Amino acid sequence: QVQLVESGGGLVPSGGSLRLSCAASGGVFKFGVMGWYRQAPGGERELVATILPFGKKNFGEFVKGRFDISRDNTKNTVDLQMNNLEPEDTAVYYCNTGGTLYSPGSSWGQGTRVTVSA
Repeated sequence: QVQLVESGGGLVPSGGSLRLSCAASGGVFKFGVMGWYRQAPGGERELVATILPFGKKNFGEFVKGRFDISRDNTKNTVDLQMNNLEPEDTAVYYCNTGGTLYSPGSSWGQGTRVTVSA
């Protein structure tokens, strides 16, 4: 069974940076899309960033060059580097695999909370 474990969330001031990490186990991930989604209080879950095994990436429109996604296929990890964070980025961030560049798969992590103070 696929397991995804996120880490790296926390409280950060507006304009600050955070790096989220996700460790995957229980499956063959090096051939699959990995990605990050987020859900703000009262909102829908939305795509933040996804990445193909060999590097092609897709980002949500709100990212506007502030975030980057990377993966290590030898370690089955995917990271999300977030810079210039805004209060609107406050959400629970979820790791995901098994989907496409544009839609999520069925495997989710438990989520890590990111809070950006004004």
